Amino acid sequence: MSTKLKVTIVASSLAILLFTIAGGFVNVRASSNDGAYRQLSVYSEVLSRIRLEYVEEPNIAGVTDGALHGLLESLDANSSYLSAAEYKRYKAMKSDGKAGIGATVSKRSGYAAVVAVIPGGPAEKAGVENSDFIESIEGKSTHDMSLAEIHSMLAGEVGSTITVAVVRPRRAEPQKIVITRDLVTIPPVSDKMLADNVGYIKVDAFPEGKSQEIAGKIRDLQKQGAKKLVLDLRNSASGEESEGVATANLFLDHGTITYLQGQKYPRQAFSADPSKDITKLPVAVLVNRGTAGPAEIVASAILENARGDVVGDKTFGDGSVQKLIEMQDNSALILSVAKYYTPGGKAIQDAAVTPNILVADAADDDGGLPDEEQQAAPGEKPGDKDKKDEKSRNLIDDQLNKALEVLKNRESKG
Repeated sequence: MSTKLKVTIVASSLAILLFTIAGGFVNVRASSNDGAYRQLSVYSEVLSRIRLEYVEEPNIAGVTDGALHGLLESLDANSSYLSAAEYKRYKAMKSDGKAGIGATVSKRSGYAAVVAVIPGGPAEKAGVENSDFIESIEGKSTHDMSLAEIHSMLAGEVGSTITVAVVRPRRAEPQKIVITRDLVTIPPVSDKMLADNVGYIKVDAFPEGKSQEIAGKIRDLQKQGAKKLVLDLRNSASGEESEGVATANLFLDHGTITYLQGQKYPRQAFSADPSKDITKLPVAVLVNRGTAGPAEIVASAILENARGDVVGDKTFGDGSVQKLIEMQDNSALILSVAKYYTPGGKAIQDAAVTPNILVADAADDDGGLPDEEQQAAPGEKPGDKDKKDEKSRNLIDDQLNKALEVLKNRESKG
């Protein structure tokens, strides 16, 4: 078979595939049909120009693969195209229950972004931090990977290692970090009594059963005499959306918690069940840019139902349902088919959650000093400086202090 014929077949197949995908949108208006045809015509012309005028004979299979990856990723971070080889690795990762690095990873600005690390997990132990960008995994740029492929590469056998190149603000060069994969355990919900009878609850993630654990902590704090509550959801970025719904219901006796909706996905509303509401205490919810997924459902439900205040930074923005579609050539699509919305109708994945009381993360308010001005002092080991910085962060928590101030003012007005 001649090269020209091969190119023609591949190009035609791609055009049919693109037309099929676009076909899902052609049930509305004729103008939409015209737009789809125009886009296919443009793609066909671009492909023809590449074949005829590129500096050397192009790898059309590679061009097609890249086009499909880009097509899905242009929709949202959670939609992915997996080639046959990538899909095979993805299925192995899903079925084998492999170990991971203990971090929630999404894509931002085209690269893998660490939304939040699990305390005590492999990533944290290796030195990975919240808001890091992973430039490459085992030398391969994450810019060229779908999110599903990134997740597949980060998974592996217990005890195996993986090398990532991490980029941070004010650091000129990527830092190579070796992470030893392990089975990740979510820390239990922590709680304590603060001054003025304020109960404090910290949730690091929302795996199955976490809402009941939170409920137990709320009851315990109320028995200890808590008159107000702080729910700390900072850097809580993983888990089950159903647990976020159940947790929000602990504070709500009426109203919409969230709803799901998509083009072909009928609206599914989640309303508060009054029998599951266990506290009427004033509540302030702490969030930051590492707050995502189920935690965003909790925060938006409490805020938009006027049940409490949300204090901190704008959240990450992640909340959708994916459908896996297998293709005839053993490749696959992972396609977002519905999004979670706040009670007021904002798509969490698009708008995130903006606190009604904004307080920037302390880590972002360091004066922007370059690395050379943040080195250890003479006679001080680099690790000593890290410990001092951690101690300072623990002593000075502007977001928590603001939440306590807000609760105090609410009480005085009540």
